[in-house]
Amino acid sequence: MAMPVLATKLFIPRLRSRAVPRPRLVERLREGLHSGRKLTLISAPAGFGKTTLLSEWIADARRRDPQLRVAWLSLDEGDNDPSRFLTYLVGALQRADPALGSESLTLSPASIEPALTGLINDVAQSPAEIILVLDDFQLIEEKTIRDALVFFLDHLPSNLHLAVASRSDPLLPVARLRAGGELTELRAADLRFTPDEAAAFLSQMAGLELSPEDVAALESRTEGWIAGLQLAALSMRDRSDVSGFIRGFTGSNRFVIDYLAEEVLQRQPEQVREFLLRTAILDRLSGSLCEAVTGQAGGSDVLESLERDNLFLVPLDDGRQWYRYHHLFADVLRARLLRDRPDLVPTLHRRASEWHERNDLPEEAVTHALAAADFARAARVIEGSVPAVRKSRQDATLLRWLTLLPEEVIDRRPVLGVYRAWSSLVSGDVEAIEPRLRVAERALAATTDDGAPGHDSADSEELRTLPVTIAVYRAAAAQARGKVVGMKEHAERALALTQPDDHLGRGAAAGFLGLASWTTGDLESGLRAFGEVRSSLRLAGNLADVLATTIVLADMLVPLGRLREAQRAYEQALQLAAEQGDPPPQSTADLHVGISELLRERGELPAAAEHLAASEALGEQASSSEKRHRRFVAMARIRQTEGDFDAALDLLGTAEGLYRRGFFPEVRPIAAIRARIWIEQGRLAEALAWVTGQGLSVNEDLTYLREFGHITLARLLIAQQRADPRGSIQAATGLLDRLLVAAEAGGRTGSANEILILQALAQEAQGRIPSALPPLHRALSLAEPEGYLRLFADEGAPMTALLDAAADAGILPDYVRRLGRALRQTDVDRASLPGIPEALSERESHVLRLLATELSGPQIASELYVSLNTLRTHTRHIFAKLGVNSRPAAVTRAAELGLIQRRV
Repeated sequence: MAMPVLATKLFIPRLRSRAVPRPRLVERLREGLHSGRKLTLISAPAGFGKTTLLSEWIADARRRDPQLRVAWLSLDEGDNDPSRFLTYLVGALQRADPALGSESLTLSPASIEPALTGLINDVAQSPAEIILVLDDFQLIEEKTIRDALVFFLDHLPSNLHLAVASRSDPLLPVARLRAGGELTELRAADLRFTPDEAAAFLSQMAGLELSPEDVAALESRTEGWIAGLQLAALSMRDRSDVSGFIRGFTGSNRFVIDYLAEEVLQRQPEQVREFLLRTAILDRLSGSLCEAVTGQAGGSDVLESLERDNLFLVPLDDGRQWYRYHHLFADVLRARLLRDRPDLVPTLHRRASEWHERNDLPEEAVTHALAAADFARAARVIEGSVPAVRKSRQDATLLRWLTLLPEEVIDRRPVLGVYRAWSSLVSGDVEAIEPRLRVAERALAATTDDGAPGHDSADSEELRTLPVTIAVYRAAAAQARGKVVGMKEHAERALALTQPDDHLGRGAAAGFLGLASWTTGDLESGLRAFGEVRSSLRLAGNLADVLATTIVLADMLVPLGRLREAQRAYEQALQLAAEQGDPPPQSTADLHVGISELLRERGELPAAAEHLAASEALGEQASSSEKRHRRFVAMARIRQTEGDFDAALDLLGTAEGLYRRGFFPEVRPIAAIRARIWIEQGRLAEALAWVTGQGLSVNEDLTYLREFGHITLARLLIAQQRADPRGSIQAATGLLDRLLVAAEAGGRTGSANEILILQALAQEAQGRIPSALPPLHRALSLAEPEGYLRLFADEGAPMTALLDAAADAGILPDYVRRLGRALRQTDVDRASLPGIPEALSERESHVLRLLATELSGPQIASELYVSLNTLRTHTRHIFAKLGVNSRPAAVTRAAELGLIQRRV
C-alpha cells in the first residue's frame, strides 16, 4: 500500500465570490512582499478570517504578477512527523516549480535540516518568485521541525517569501525578524471587521440591511469577530425582531460560538442536521466519503447545498470535490455529536476507516480505526503500511501508531512486535529491545492445533524475512551496547538465515559483520564483509548505498596504508555517480570530501580544495546526515596544513556541532584532532586536559578504537619533552613500541607509518639523530609507494633535521628530497602568515626555535656553529620581522602565530 500525498493539503483555498474585500489588509501584505521582507505572519484566534485573507492576497498578487508562483500547505497534526512534513513541503513547492526538492526526499527523518538546505539551494537557483504559505501552523509542535524552520528562515533565498497563518504565535524568531525589519504581521486587532466591513458582510451573508445602530451593536458584541458575525447572520435569517436578537446575546467568543452554532443547527432541516453531525468526525469531506460515513446517497449534492448556504464549508479544490468544515464549527459539531450520540461515534469512524483503506489512504484509515478503538483493524492496516512507511522514512508516524495500539494487539502480530523493538532501538531504550524481540519470536513460532499460524500477521515479505530482521536488530542492539562479539554472532546468524534473493537482508548482515571486524581493528576482514555488502546492494538496485559503501571501504583502506587503492575507489564511484546525471545521487558530496582528504595527504592541496568546493556546491541533499561533518574536518586539516590554526579550530567546532553518532566506529574523534592542533600550537596544558578527560594512559590495554587517541598521547609526551628537555621520554617510547606491535599485527601499515615517524621524532627530541634513522627509514620505505607527503611535511622543523640526516645517509634520496622541498615550502608559507611583514628565512626559523629553549646565547651559537655576533644579527632580524624587541616577546609572538610550540 502506497503512502500518497493528499493533494487537497496543497490546494490554495478558493476565494469566495461573496467575501468582503479587505484592501487595507491586502495592501499591507503587498507592501511586505515587495519590500523584500522574509516573513508574513498572520496570528489570530480561530474565526478571524486568516485563510480567507491569505487567499485574497494571493489572488491580488497573481493578478499583478502573472509569473508569481505560490506553494500552499494546509498543515494538520499528522505533519509533526519530520519525514511527512518534508514530503508535503516538497510537494507544495513542486506545485510552484516541479524542479524543486526531489533529492531532499531521499534523506532520513533525522536529516530535515540538510533536506531544507537542499530546498534552499534549489529555490535559489529557480528563476521563479515564490510565496510559500503554511496554514494552521499552530498544529506543528515537533521541536525538530520548528528548529529546522528557524534554519530555513535564516537562510531564505531572496526569491522565496514565507507566509505563516497560526492561531498562536509560532516558535520562530519573530522578535529578531521584527527588529530587523524583515517581518510583516497582522493580528486579531487588525483582522477584526470595521463597522463598514461588518455591514457589508451581513448584507452579503443574510441579505440583511441593518440600521447603523444595529450594525454597531453587533460589531461591538462580536468585537468584529468574523465567525461570530457569520453565525449571527445565519441565526437572524427570517427573524422579525432582529434588533431584539442582537441585544440578546453577550459573552466571550467561546460562549458566542456555542450559542450561535446551536442556533444555526436548530434552524436546519433534520436531514441536514444529521448529515452535519455524522460527518463532523472527518477532517476532509468528499461526496463519496460522506455517503460511506452517513449511509445516505447524494453526498456531493448535500455538500454543494451547504456551501451555497454558507454553512461554514470551505472548498479545498477548484473542482469542488473536497471540502472541510470551518475549524470552530467542526469543534461544535463534534461536541454535540459526543453529547447526543456517543454510541454512534465508533461506527462513524469505522466506516471512515474502511473508505480510506479502500481508496489507498492508509494514514487516514489508521487514524479513524484508532479513533473507533478498532485496534485489530488499525493493526492490520499499519502492518500493511509498514513497507511504504519505512521506505518513505516516516518513522515518527510508525512509532506514534505503535504507541497507540494496546500491547496485547501487538503481541499477536510479530511483524509489529519486531518494529516495536526497533522503535526502542531508535529511541535509545536499549534494554527494552530484547524482551520485545522475544515476544515477537514466540508469536512467530506459535501455531494452532491444526497447524495454522497462531498469530494475526498476514503472510507478506516482511513476515517471511522476519527471522533475519530479528537477528539484524539484535546485532544493532549489541552494537549500541558496545558488545562486538554479540554483534558478530547475531550478524552471522542473520546471514545464515537469509535466502539467496534477499539482497537487503544479506547486505545488512554482512554490514554488521564488517562493523564488528572494523571495530576490533581487523580491517582486512572488514573490507571483505563490506565488499559483500556492496555486491548485495548492487543486486538490490540501491545505487545510493553502493556509493556510500565506497566511503566505508576507503576509511578502512587508509589505516591499512593503501592510499592509491582508496583513491581509485573514490574515482570510480564519482564516475558512477556522474553517469547517473542530475540530480546527483546521495553520497556524491561525501565522495568528493573523501578524495579531497587523500589528495591533501599526497600534497595536492589545490585539487583537494577543488573537491571540497564541489562538495559544497552539491549541497546537503547530495550528502548523508551522518557524514556531513566530514567536509568541515577536511577543511580544518587543510587550514592546519597552511598553519591557520584558529581557522582550523573554528571548522572543527562546526564539525562537532554537525556530528551524528551512527553505526560506524569513531576511529578519529574530532576532539582528538583538536588536541593535535593544540599540541602543534604549543597549547600543551589544553591537550593534556583532553587526554586526562579521555582516561588515556601509556599502560592501559590497547584497542583499535583508542589507537588514534593513544598516538595523540604519544605526540603530547614528545612535545612535553621538547618544552622541557630535563623530562623523561621513556613513557612515550614505550607506548609507541606497543602501538607499533599492535598496528603491525593488524596489518595497519598506515597507522604503523605514523607510529614509526613518532619513534624517530622521540629520538630526535633527545638529540639522538642516529637512533632516529632506523624507524624513519622504515617509515619512508612503507610510505613512498603510496605517495605519502603531509604525514612527514606536517611535522615541521624536527622532521627537517631528520630528513637532512637521512639525505646524508643516502636513504631514498629522491623521496627524501621531495619531502624536504615540501617541508621548506610549508615553513615559508607559515612564516608568511598575516601579521608578519616579512617571511622568516629557514635559518631564522631554526634560530627562533632555539630561542624558545633554555639555551643561553653562547650555547645557541655553539649549537648553530656560528659566532655570537652572527647569532645577534639573526636575532635582530627576527625581532624586526616579528615586531618585538626582546627574546621573551619574540617567543610569545611566534607561539601566537603557530611558528613554534609554546612552552608549558
